[in-house]
Amino acid sequence: MATVSFLYRSTKSIAPLNLRLLYRSNGVDYSIGGKTNLQVSKEYWSNQHKLSRPRDIDIINKQTEVRKELLKIEEYVMNSFGCLEPIQQVQVDKQWLTTTLFNYYNPPTTADKVVIPDTLIEYIEYYQSARKNELSNNSIKKIKVVKRKLERFSNNKPIYIKDIDLNFATELTTYLLKEGYASNTITRDIRYLKTFCNHAKYNGIETSYQLEKVQAKYTPTKSIYLTKKEIELIESIKDGQLSEHLENARKWLLLSCYTGQRISDFLRFNMEMVRYEQNTPLLEFTQKKTGKIMTISLSSRAIKLLQEQPRKISDQKYNNYIKIVCEKAGIDQLVKGNKKVETEEDSGIYRKKEGMYKKCDLVSSHIGRRSFATNNYAKGIPTALLKNATGHSTESMFLEYIGKSNKDLALELSKHLG
Repeated sequence: MATVSFLYRSTKSIAPLNLRLLYRSNGVDYSIGGKTNLQVSKEYWSNQHKLSRPRDIDIINKQTEVRKELLKIEEYVMNSFGCLEPIQQVQVDKQWLTTTLFNYYNPPTTADKVVIPDTLIEYIEYYQSARKNELSNNSIKKIKVVKRKLERFSNNKPIYIKDIDLNFATELTTYLLKEGYASNTITRDIRYLKTFCNHAKYNGIETSYQLEKVQAKYTPTKSIYLTKKEIELIESIKDGQLSEHLENARKWLLLSCYTGQRISDFLRFNMEMVRYEQNTPLLEFTQKKTGKIMTISLSSRAIKLLQEQPRKISDQKYNNYIKIVCEKAGIDQLVKGNKKVETEEDSGIYRKKEGMYKKCDLVSSHIGRRSFATNNYAKGIPTALLKNATGHSTESMFLEYIGKSNKDLALELSKHLG
């Protein structure tokens, strides 16, 4: 939910009005401001703008003029904000608001305007082009995957945005389930579908009155992590037991367990990024996914690994190698989880399937971050400190990340109540 208000913040007798956008995200309230081009006098704004029944015709005309313009600005900002979804990872900050206001006052000329498509597949392409400077590479990849699924579902026949309703969502879900996709994967696809439609709606494209009712919920899943003992097993692998490329991957895996960061960030870490304050090693960086500036403290183990200068490695090779590293460390007990398996022999088609698998086979690039969060929470480190270390916006997001339900929290509280 977001609201817009206008303020007179200048000491001058005539000045442009300021706009303030208030919104809530993940339980946190945000307030950002920007400057409009609408100039009014301090006298008018303070004493005349809010008059309910002015008798002076000049004041009436001024009120009509100002209120009409303020309404247009408000609608433009709210429509732009309404096109955003959490999954798009767009940082709504002062820069975003400044850019939005600039676009309001500098709309494309007739020569620059493009025909906005009203069919889904074509609109997805338009959406990517319109937001190419805002979407992360990861989001672009996911959007392309969703687009290919929709193309298969439609058999390359046009899907009109106005026809995307509850029935469409049900048919798409049924199709994807038959294709073997997991329910949470389908949920993500439906959310992207709504994002495209909402974006189209605010660009004047007709949408179904049922669009708001199209919903999809994630099913909580138990995510695996490396226990303190398992991390010690990885640490204890002796020199010579692993080939050079596996030893290199082992160092990155341990570094991720010590720092709790995403693969897009920790694979960039090096000693040149480290500075000392009060004899404490700190590493400052900007998260690639969120754009958030982070400062984390480093343990002596993390410093030692950085000093060894592990070699850069691709995400895919890292994912493949750490599975072997964990197997060499003896982390091969059977656990319940989701693993990509071939739907039929030699089909070349893979889908996630729930089952009992060796834990080493379920290890992926995210496990270090989750292990850091889970193990340190179990040690009793305050959640507020841990969420700042991982970059989660709120404590509730952090607790959801490590899989703590309300029941888990109630049971933990009971230990302290006696």
